[in-house]
Amino acid sequence: MPALRWPRLPSLRLIQQAAPWLLLFLALGAIRFSKGAFLNDLYALLSRPFWPGTAQEEWLRSAQQLDDQARLGQLEQDNRRLRGLLDLQRSAEQRITAPVISREAAGWWQQQLLGRGSLAGLQAGDAVLAPGGLIGRITQVTPTTANVTLLTDPHSHLGVWVGRTQRHGLLTGVGTSRPVLRFLEKDPQVRPGDVVVSSPASTLVPPNLTVGVIQSVDDKAVPAPEAVVQLSAPVDAVDWVQVLTRSP
Repeated sequence: MPALRWPRLPSLRLIQQAAPWLLLFLALGAIRFSKGAFLNDLYALLSRPFWPGTAQEEWLRSAQQLDDQARLGQLEQDNRRLRGLLDLQRSAEQRITAPVISREAAGWWQQQLLGRGSLAGLQAGDAVLAPGGLIGRITQVTPTTANVTLLTDPHSHLGVWVGRTQRHGLLTGVGTSRPVLRFLEKDPQVRPGDVVVSSPASTLVPPNLTVGVIQSVDDKAVPAPEAVVQLSAPVDAVDWVQVLTRSP
């Protein structure tokens, strides 16, 4: 019976010759399965000595601080400018308190007489406010008194604004405690309870002064709807008023 023969192993020389190809094959396989991730790590490791140093990091930080300071400076300038405009408005418009010293017996809802006049800085055309809102305008002054025409006077006509519907109208006195608001549009879309203020476009009084509240609406009025306005200030019970007057 013939003796068993063991398979011949490849010689050491052949293994040495195939080793580079085997290593290349393994490297390509590793790249294939890792999708080249280790190459990025290798590149980062080799290029680390050439990375930007701390000096460039400081430059970036300084640039960011400079940008923040510039933005802050601009905001401060805008803040000072707006405060200056507000101070200018406040300085140009003063409130002078004055007592109501008499009313016309025949025109309770028409005129008031104030106990301060031109010596206190009051001028014709100044708006007069009572607790609650606007009640009229000064029409005549003496050194110590001022005559106020109320919003309820038939000669009073004031442009007003309904903020909810953004509609303009003309508030006209009718000699009673409630003036009438006549609208410019045929469909003002107002309703009872809407707040009425002085018109933003008014040249007679400052804008957005509270005037009153719509009490009722007449949609059938001609040529446009009308509304009855309840003044927010109790005109019949006012003893002291504030006059919005501009500095000379």
